[in-house]
Amino acid sequence: SFFFGRTFCFSFVVSTDGVRAMMESALTARDRVGVQDFVLLENFTSEAAFIENLRKRFKENLIYTYIGSVLVSVNPYKELEIYTKNHMERYRGVNFYEVSPHIYAVADNSYRSMRSERKDQCILISGESGAGKTEASKKILQYYAVTCPASEQVQTVKDRLLQSNPVLEAFGNAKTLRNDNSSRFGKYMDIQFDFKGAPVGGHIINYLLEKSRVVHQNHGERNFHIFYQLIEGGEEDLLRRLGLERNPQQYQYLVKGNCPKVSSINDRSDWKVVRKALSVIGFNEDDVEELLNIIASVLHLGNVQYGGEEGNACITSDTQIKYLARLLGVNGAVLTEALTHKKIIAKGEELMSPLNLEQASSARDALSKAVYGRTFTWLVNKINTSLTYKDSYKNFSVIGLLDIYGFEVFQHNSFEQFCINYCNEKLQQLFIELTLKSEQEEYEAEGITWEPVQYFNNKIICDLVEEKFKGIISILDEECLRPGDASDITFLEKLEDIVGGHPHFVTHKLADAKTRKVMGRDEFRLQHYAGEVNYNVNGECVMCMSENKILTQCFDREELSDKKRPDTAATQFKASLAKLMEILMSKEPSYVRCIKPNDSKQAGRFDEVLIRHQVKYLGLMENLRVRRAGFAYRRRYEVFLQRYKSLCPDTWPNWQGKLSEGVAVLVKHLGYKPEEYKLGRSKIFIRFPKTLFATEDALETRKHSLGKTRATKLQAGWRGYSQKSKYQKLRTSAIAIQAWWRGILARRRAQRRRQAADTIRRFIKGFIYRHKERCPENEYFLDYVRYSFLMKLHRNLPKNVLDKSWPTPPAALTEASEHLRKLCMQNMVWSYCKKISPEWKHQMEQKMIASEIFKDKKDNYPQSVPKLFVSTRLNGEDINPKVLQTLGSEKMKYAVPVTKYDRKGYKARQRQLLLTGNSAVIVEEAKLKQRIEYGVLKGISVSSLSDGVFVLHVPNDDNKQKGDVVLQSDHVIETLTKIAICADKINSININQGSIKFTVAQGKEGIIDFTPGSELLVAKAKNGHLSVTAPRLNSR
Repeated sequence: SFFFGRTFCFSFVVSTDGVRAMMESALTARDRVGVQDFVLLENFTSEAAFIENLRKRFKENLIYTYIGSVLVSVNPYKELEIYTKNHMERYRGVNFYEVSPHIYAVADNSYRSMRSERKDQCILISGESGAGKTEASKKILQYYAVTCPASEQVQTVKDRLLQSNPVLEAFGNAKTLRNDNSSRFGKYMDIQFDFKGAPVGGHIINYLLEKSRVVHQNHGERNFHIFYQLIEGGEEDLLRRLGLERNPQQYQYLVKGNCPKVSSINDRSDWKVVRKALSVIGFNEDDVEELLNIIASVLHLGNVQYGGEEGNACITSDTQIKYLARLLGVNGAVLTEALTHKKIIAKGEELMSPLNLEQASSARDALSKAVYGRTFTWLVNKINTSLTYKDSYKNFSVIGLLDIYGFEVFQHNSFEQFCINYCNEKLQQLFIELTLKSEQEEYEAEGITWEPVQYFNNKIICDLVEEKFKGIISILDEECLRPGDASDITFLEKLEDIVGGHPHFVTHKLADAKTRKVMGRDEFRLQHYAGEVNYNVNGECVMCMSENKILTQCFDREELSDKKRPDTAATQFKASLAKLMEILMSKEPSYVRCIKPNDSKQAGRFDEVLIRHQVKYLGLMENLRVRRAGFAYRRRYEVFLQRYKSLCPDTWPNWQGKLSEGVAVLVKHLGYKPEEYKLGRSKIFIRFPKTLFATEDALETRKHSLGKTRATKLQAGWRGYSQKSKYQKLRTSAIAIQAWWRGILARRRAQRRRQAADTIRRFIKGFIYRHKERCPENEYFLDYVRYSFLMKLHRNLPKNVLDKSWPTPPAALTEASEHLRKLCMQNMVWSYCKKISPEWKHQMEQKMIASEIFKDKKDNYPQSVPKLFVSTRLNGEDINPKVLQTLGSEKMKYAVPVTKYDRKGYKARQRQLLLTGNSAVIVEEAKLKQRIEYGVLKGISVSSLSDGVFVLHVPNDDNKQKGDVVLQSDHVIETLTKIAICADKINSININQGSIKFTVAQGKEGIIDFTPGSELLVAKAKNGHLSVTAPRLNSR
């Protein structure tokens, strides 16, 4: 039964503030958001009031509104947060009118009716392109996929049902001027449910695929999505095998609309979705390969070009024929002949007649459309096979989804619009019949006299189209099949002769002068239930005849031997529509009417002219008028009395008698007039919404007064009782929880004590057996000792390479500890070396050489360790330019001021020691006093004391040298290290104790005596030796 006015409930409104709960039961917001059921419109006959209510709700993002049980949906052109799982749960198992209007409410109501009444259901979704029909059907499928019971097998069916959408959209949808994803076919899908209510199968029937789009598209439109997806997303190997290029501009069937790219469509991504969906549905690789072969062959057919003389067409290039022969698996010669000739049977003989250029092009396009159309049918059948309920012998229930075009009227309306509008006439006829039947059944069940409803019965229009022998389709068939030259004009003339007197039919010839101004001579007009439509007859006969013999050579071979002339397209559609009506009549229907708010697909824009057009052609005002012909609102006695009993002293606070008598007393007190209501067996029927609104307003006023008096006392008493009861329950619960918790705590303490005792016992026993081999008695102790050592080691690891500390390991871990110590040191050394810069590395290398030479050998070495070696002790300005000029290209590596002692008398003289790449040079101001080549340097001697005196030994037989050189440097460690590195004499530095002998000249020797003292003193001794006294800085 239909509860027309049960809209007084919580409604969830989506706005910029998100989802918020709003009490519509008080109807306080109806001026702002409108009513959520058009049946409650006071001025229900006004189209302006209807559209204004739509506008109010649309501006508040309330896109759904009821007309009784019919859902009107306005496309918002934006994402709304009203399709989440939480929303699905909110509508699951809830009465149809207890929540705000939603597509989920329709889906759930159909599902619950199917489960409770065990009767098949169907949901009819209609509207023009871009109104959201396909999205509505998707939302219904998603609702069932989420809310219905599931198992592994059921989940597979759910996945296949959902994945059938992207496949059918790829092959059956296209970009049009009105919609970037427009369905170009009608679809009826049966969802099959088992006795548990789980979806276990499905079946799809398609209607009137727009095959003409394969060969022609209007400007700004595209062919079917699959062509672009294949070209953009197909792998290179696949395209190469199919003979395709990644450029849609290369194919005649894809350039007619001049719109290969669309910003809102990602063909490459959609291709991946389609390939995955095909796999989920159950297509194997061979199926996909054959399918893509056919899609590619259609593109190649479009590129077949004709030439030749008039009346004798020939194919100018055989490239496309080769591709077609391979992809379709047909003989190339036979295909070529079929594309350029037609078969004529005369006196029992078959003759081949050549086609002219125009005929050949038409034949090629006809073949392309037929190939694609039959492929689409095969695809639907393949999907049906994958959705088939395996246990077909068991009973199952069905919910059908009909997604089909709404009533269409364009500037130029062709055969396709004729079929679409004929379909909508039949659906409107079905809707009116079932609605009136449902109303009449409810009235009879409640014992209320049924008042006949005056409405426009469009059976007269359906008969005009489909009546046998006299209908437009029969006349079209007869004209197409008769011998002679049948044409569009002869068809129009025959229509004028047979149905010219029909009140809903007119042509240019039969029209009055005013009508002729807006009608062409090749048009006829039908007065549909939704308005007048002019149809152009051009091409209707050609489209319906479709008897080109080319088609027979690429299809079922049985068709070759079948002499029966095939039915025309119109007759086939009429037959399929009759089957559809039979299916729908056998089910309980629900309706979704989809409306497009604007042509520019902009969110928030409400085009009143466009919406008025759709309201008219969807027959919404007629639907509302039929709904409001009787009573606008009805509700069960107990619900009505419970809500409004406070408005009457006799029924407040409680009514003890019969419900019907209580309602009668209540409405009498409220002053209802006899014509405003009727009392049925279990419901009250209210005729006018204003009566209901007045009652609601009175209830609002009464609530305020009750709040100040008795209601306050009742609420206070109830709250006290409620809180006391709540306290008692909480106290009892708290005591139970405390006792339970105390028990848990006691058990935990006992368990911890047992564990502690076991641990202590094991520890003591392990300590006793600690020196034994590992055994059950000591394994816990040994493991603990090892763990403790490792944790101590973890906390006390050495911080740097100089830190030699290391925890003492237990005996069992001595070897492991040593390995760990070495690894730790290696790691620290590696980390340290990794951080060293090239400059610091060079410094360290010098320090290492100094250490190798002087460590533990010379007293002042320890003092030199913390001091960094420098690259030179003399700046550029300290060295005479003439000296630098004399050195020329020799690079100076080190320079240091030194004191030179003469060989005779040991007089001290200030000199500069310069180290180059080849020699050591002693300089006096601007003069090079002596150059010692590294190659002739025999060695270097230095004392072990803290003095800076050293001797450079040179060969005696070298005439260039005057003898060994005695020098003193304040940076003796640095200077000698530099000399050792430059001269590569690291092992030639002698550190002497006591004295050093050196060559003066011509074989004479000199001696330097070194003695420790309190301060540094260098002087000639009485014995003729050079005496050096130096303090001891370190004891060795």
